[in-house]
Amino acid sequence: MDRAGDGDGWVSLAELRAWIAHTQQRHIQDSVSAAWDTYDTDHDGRVGWEELRNATYGHYAPGQEFHDVEDAETYKKMLARDERRFRVADQDGDSMATREELTAFLHPEEFPHMRDIVVAETMEDLDKNKDGYVQVEEYIADLYSEEAGEEEPAWVETERQQFRDFRDLNKDGRLDGSEVGHWVLPPSQDQPLVEANHLLHESDTDKDGRLSKAEILGNWNMFVGSQATNYGEDLTRHHDEL
Repeated sequence: MDRAGDGDGWVSLAELRAWIAHTQQRHIQDSVSAAWDTYDTDHDGRVGWEELRNATYGHYAPGQEFHDVEDAETYKKMLARDERRFRVADQDGDSMATREELTAFLHPEEFPHMRDIVVAETMEDLDKNKDGYVQVEEYIADLYSEEAGEEEPAWVETERQQFRDFRDLNKDGRLDGSEVGHWVLPPSQDQPLVEANHLLHESDTDKDGRLSKAEILGNWNMFVGSQATNYGEDLTRHHDEL
């Protein structure tokens, strides 16, 4: 991180933010490259919807989809959801994804024109009673599954308070689509900077506004769980690749 910056022996907030942004983009590029090799089965430089569908779900004759699996309805819903997302990512509507369009399909949170589909999918995942809103207990259920006889952890109540104070913007006790969008895709938020500030706050033991190698190693578990190391994956890469 410091070598990519000014090489002064310390990691500043700016260097940490730049590194996190770099690892985010590298992760996206790596995942798209791997998917491209899987999905572009005819090697024509584009990924058609049928190629992606067949590579993901297998080859089925029309009307015979998932006839050989137990939970066919679940797979049918997954297929329909993927096709809907593909159609939104496919901006020119030719049913063939360019590399940019496949990136939008795989990482919709990175593209403004995919915002509505991210919100819709989040609502579908959380809104269990299908009333068009996310209730506080539906929100909590996505984070915590209660076990019989187990005392609820204190952080769960903290999350309920977060829901009331920061997620439920109009204070009606539930989240609508716009509030879910504000939560999962906050407007104008520099996510690498948010992560960098968090790591600096938690790891800067002498509070001098920068991190030493010792401070980073002293709080290694925070970094292993962070985008700064691609959630630990970078620690297994050859150093020259970093």
